[in-house]
Amino acid sequence: MPFQHIQFEIKEGVAELTLDRPPLNVINIAMMREINSALENLNAQRGLKLLVIRASGKSFSAGVDVGEHTKDKVDEMIKTFHRVFLNMDQLEIPTLAVVQGAALGGGCELAGFCDLVLAAEEAKFGQSEIKVGAFPPVAISYFSNFMSPKKVLELALTGDVITAREALEVGLATKVCPANELEAEAAKLVEKIRGQSAVVLRLAKKSWKACNPPNLVETLGKAEQIYLKELMSTRDAEEGLAAFLEKRKPRWENR
Repeated sequence: MPFQHIQFEIKEGVAELTLDRPPLNVINIAMMREINSALENLNAQRGLKLLVIRASGKSFSAGVDVGEHTKDKVDEMIKTFHRVFLNMDQLEIPTLAVVQGAALGGGCELAGFCDLVLAAEEAKFGQSEIKVGAFPPVAISYFSNFMSPKKVLELALTGDVITAREALEVGLATKVCPANELEAEAAKLVEKIRGQSAVVLRLAKKSWKACNPPNLVETLGKAEQIYLKELMSTRDAEEGLAAFLEKRKPRWENR
């Protein structure tokens, strides 16, 4: 099917999904739906070996569209966004994120959720939700599987942005290279995986997941409920959104 906000193709055993709302690839509900549509039938393609997620423009993604974080849309937005990760969690094939520029908020979650993360040296990662009166449910519920839990909490509490090298040190990225070598390095990695057996790749990932068993359905469900039922009923969640849209500093009421 034709897509408006992503590009998607399968070629020689590799599926490539490209976020295509340049320059910042802000993820809106329409894009989330398209990503889910692209992901949902991949396991049925037995010759498939790898999913690559990349982005057009100068950034991987600046995150989820804050303009859709309104009371009338937030429930749909969060559940549709989380469906992306539940679909990815069910994938039998390995996943690779190729990151240039900024991967922030939901963009950081999307990149970090991939099995492998190749980043340009200029790339930056961060969970900036706290600055607009929110928190990152996917990062909080999942990233502790490959990062120090305290580091995950630090990023969520401060909204700090870290460099690609720092992301490599804490386990968020798996390889970093100069920006002008990113596409060549991605091609090399894709070819290495493409040269392997599809069934063995799936079994290797199945074994890895069995030995490192994050129960995403349970953990993300808990974080989602706190987000929608408790966070979104606070005055400061409203204030954070309003301040962002009005381009001013938030005036927290602490309630």
